[in-house]
Amino acid sequence: MTNPADISPDPWADLKTYTAARIAIGRTGGSLPTRELLDFALAHAGARDAVHAPLDSNRLAEDLNPLGLETLQLATAAHTRQEYLQRPDLGRKLAEDSRKLLQNWIADHQPPDIALMVSDGLSARACHEQVPPLLTDLVPRLINAGWKLGPISLLPFARVAVQDEIGSLLQAKLALILLGERPGLGSPDSLGAYLIQNPRPGATDADRNCLSNIRPAGLPIPQAAETLDYLIRESLRRRISGVALKDDRQFTIENSPAKQNLQSDPPQ
Repeated sequence: MTNPADISPDPWADLKTYTAARIAIGRTGGSLPTRELLDFALAHAGARDAVHAPLDSNRLAEDLNPLGLETLQLATAAHTRQEYLQRPDLGRKLAEDSRKLLQNWIADHQPPDIALMVSDGLSARACHEQVPPLLTDLVPRLINAGWKLGPISLLPFARVAVQDEIGSLLQAKLALILLGERPGLGSPDSLGAYLIQNPRPGATDADRNCLSNIRPAGLPIPQAAETLDYLIRESLRRRISGVALKDDRQFTIENSPAKQNLQSDPPQ
């Protein structure tokens, strides 16, 4: 282990109290301190584990059961993790059996206002840790606002654009997908949320709104649920999404999400 006395101080050291980013790590000679090198290796291993960990759809369905919404087990055209990573296009479309399941569902139900879906994406850990508390906060807000919610579609190996096909099949006014984001070095539990008004095949990323880095050390669950509630309400009211829809709420320095985040999650 490197002797602390041999580590050259970094003039940016004071900034470490404001960020979890890997800055001001010091050096010993021309190399990284041993502690920092081992920390980097650990973070890299955590990111790899997040990408390859499997989604437990049955466990997730049980965790979401208290919401009182039906869950549907679906599948994309990607059959394995390796295929999903090598063929992004397969994660953007449903398997034929899942397409038929949704067609049968909508034949017996009224179209919902909002179609909800959940996938592991590139981090099953983020899905399991962040989705239940986020939907526990968000779903009552949407129901109390009078929106009709469809079933929660659970599907591994999905890419964002699969929400277009699912939302279109369910004839929903808006589709929201929650999925694990590509893990960074130190953020293997980061969840992303993407919404689109009038979901339909052929939509582009410019038609979507994204809320990223949803996790305790990033955008906390309460703020994420509040922001999604606002964006969904405005999207449905104004019938727009994507680049046409902005978060126009007014924040002061004291009540801004960034300020609340710093106050609720101080540096350790």
